[in-house]
Amino acid sequence: MLRFLVRRTLGASVIILLISAITFFLFFALPSQPAMLSCGKNCDPAAIALINRNLGLDDPVPVQYWHYLVGIFAGRDFSLGHCPAPCLGYSFNDQTLVWDTIVDRYPTTLSLAVGGTVVFLVVGVGIGMLAAARRGTLTDKVFSSLSLVANSMQIYFVGTLALWLLVDSTGWLDRPAYVPITRDPVGWFTGMLLPWLILSIVFVANYSRMTRSQMIEQLGEEHVRTARAKGMSRSAVFFRYAWRGALAPIVTILGIDLGSLFGGAMITEFTFTLHGLGRLAVESVTEKDLPMLMGVMLFSCTAIVLANIVVDALYAFIDPRVRLS
Repeated sequence: MLRFLVRRTLGASVIILLISAITFFLFFALPSQPAMLSCGKNCDPAAIALINRNLGLDDPVPVQYWHYLVGIFAGRDFSLGHCPAPCLGYSFNDQTLVWDTIVDRYPTTLSLAVGGTVVFLVVGVGIGMLAAARRGTLTDKVFSSLSLVANSMQIYFVGTLALWLLVDSTGWLDRPAYVPITRDPVGWFTGMLLPWLILSIVFVANYSRMTRSQMIEQLGEEHVRTARAKGMSRSAVFFRYAWRGALAPIVTILGIDLGSLFGGAMITEFTFTLHGLGRLAVESVTEKDLPMLMGVMLFSCTAIVLANIVVDALYAFIDPRVRLS
């Protein structure tokens, strides 16, 4: 197991390094000068030269990339002041540290993503298992039809409709807002409940159909039929053998869906006016705040890669053949 995790960690480190390099060099491939983006329209050559010196843009691009990497691990000194590790630079707009802004925004996105994942896994897998257990019945047909309808839904449409119906018209749910869980657990839950439900709606449809098909396939396997022939109860066979066999592909797809989950979180944040990393990324694009955009991209990609390592470890725990390969 340890060797398995070491291999995955080394591979993830290479991926993160490549992402940082691609992001950094694409930054300088833009036709606009970075100093011009920071300075604005009314800017003279002296101001541009000062900005280049303050932000460390005078050196060749490879040297700047090396300084960028060193800053992430050891900090970096700018004319604006010292940027402690992990240093992702200063924002072009307000000259604040990129890392501090990301740390301030990340809990909102983390709460949204984790809560949405729990909802669509519990509901989606539960519905899929129920549909497989009642294969061919009215229950199965109803759930299958609803999953097709849910899969065609768009977050911004369903979110706006749910906001009007469940918050503005009836008042059944609180208006979405992020409150730190350490300060007010109940407010955190009620403020994030509606975004969780909307974010998970498309994923629920996918995971319910996938779970149903995997469970039906596992129930037809020889070892499952043998267990039933030996007299084991249907529920024991269902949960002890079929469910565990169907779980491994679901975990695999979960690792692939982590990137899509971040994209869905971005749309959800805009729909419910939540100030997370997704909203920060769009604001950075709109305002041409490239250091902030680079920081968000690098941070988000690193979080997704690390989450994939956790998923890989979970997959290896579920299926011992992965640890032995």
